[in-house]
Amino acid sequence: MNHPTRHAPKTPGWLDWYADPSVPAFRLPPGAVDTHCHVFGPQAAFPFAPERKYTPCDAGKEQLFALRDHLGFARNVVVQATCHGADNAAMVDAVRSAGGRARGVATVRPDVTERELRDLDAAGVRGVRFNFVRRLVDASPRDALAVIAEKIAPLGWHIVLYFESADLEDLADFFASLPAPLVIDHMGRPDVTRSADGPEFGRFLRFVEANDVWVKVTCPERLSVGGPAALDGERHAYTDVVPFARRVVEEFPDRVLWGTDWPHPNLTDHMPDDGLLVDHIPLIAVTAEQQRRLLVDNPMRLYWPDEAA
Repeated sequence: MNHPTRHAPKTPGWLDWYADPSVPAFRLPPGAVDTHCHVFGPQAAFPFAPERKYTPCDAGKEQLFALRDHLGFARNVVVQATCHGADNAAMVDAVRSAGGRARGVATVRPDVTERELRDLDAAGVRGVRFNFVRRLVDASPRDALAVIAEKIAPLGWHIVLYFESADLEDLADFFASLPAPLVIDHMGRPDVTRSADGPEFGRFLRFVEANDVWVKVTCPERLSVGGPAALDGERHAYTDVVPFARRVVEEFPDRVLWGTDWPHPNLTDHMPDDGLLVDHIPLIAVTAEQQRRLLVDNPMRLYWPDEAA
């Protein structure tokens, strides 16, 4: 009988995370939370899922916590990576190892049991992720996802949604029917070559408004067309994404979240400096009050409600 290797080679062209991030010029407010990051393996301890669409580098909890401290964050929310499928062991291990300073977002299947969900809850999981990006997962059957949503609702968990902006019109009614709070990854991946004041992004904002949705104003490095080039020698990168994120922060100040997306899976043109990503924050949340809500108040209310001010 053949057994899959525990040390599969990385996907050709895979970009490893930035090993020497700069120290941000922007000083995070005390208690800041990185609400969107991942761990990959290490695969010797936590093998990747056989059905995965990519094989990444190792990026374990030790490296994640070192980055947390280097950038000045107090806490993390570790989101299950698609390369691990519905085996949440690596994510749960990272959350458990953080000494109360991390929460998790899991991937589960429709046959997940109440006992399994309660074990995840006890470990610090507070949500599930539904991925609709076709290049990352096979088809996401809505009936199966609706079953999961019904099962997690009694726990008070939320549902993280990852989709392409062009697909929102087809998915909006299904999303609105789900019986749990919704959190949208990366602003629904808008096309930043269009206007932030245009009809396409306007439809996204109206969906957020109508359904009391939370939004992660994350991943300018994924959305940008202009890339990481700094302007006039200053640490102002990914500026084409700024109008979109700033508009979300201004319209929904109590329902926005921010995260690094470390270790930045499936990027193909460059790997971002996480210090530079932190310096992007004051471009999109321009006042101290906006920054405090984005980085401290909102994530604490969603993930640590018993400790929220």
